[in-house]
Amino acid sequence: MVNRRELLKGAAFVAIGLQLGGGRAFAANGSFPITLTDEEWRKRLTPDQYEVLRKEGTEYPGSSPLLHEKRRGNFACAGCDQEAFSSTTKFESGTGWPSFWAPLENAVGTTQDASLGMVRTEVHCARCGGHLGHVFDDGPKPTGLRYCLNGVALNFHPASA
Repeated sequence: MVNRRELLKGAAFVAIGLQLGGGRAFAANGSFPITLTDEEWRKRLTPDQYEVLRKEGTEYPGSSPLLHEKRRGNFACAGCDQEAFSSTTKFESGTGWPSFWAPLENAVGTTQDASLGMVRTEVHCARCGGHLGHVFDDGPKPTGLRYCLNGVALNFHPASA
């Protein structure tokens, strides 16, 4: 059983980690089909989108309306609007972030992320390099993967009727 002191220490660690993570340099190095200057990204994105997509920040769990999006359609990178995940692979992970068990083909890339004293696999858009979230190996079948994404880094495109 976790006592109150341990819970508060853990919450403080997470809050500090989220703040530190938001200030990291952009890690998805490489050449991407869409490349903009920092000033151009700031003009294109909201402050929250910029913080997540370009500075690898993390939105607060449970804060994204896309967490509860149930319609058929695709979820696209908010930076360049490339469709990245289908609603058919979305599932309720209980984490507070939109989760998927597979991306669309050739839509995302991954990079090792060693921030916050642990090694994770970062997920970024294959077209603009924008940080979308992380992928973990505790997801459902058929892949066993959980793409845990920031809703602010995504746009939803409903399927046409």
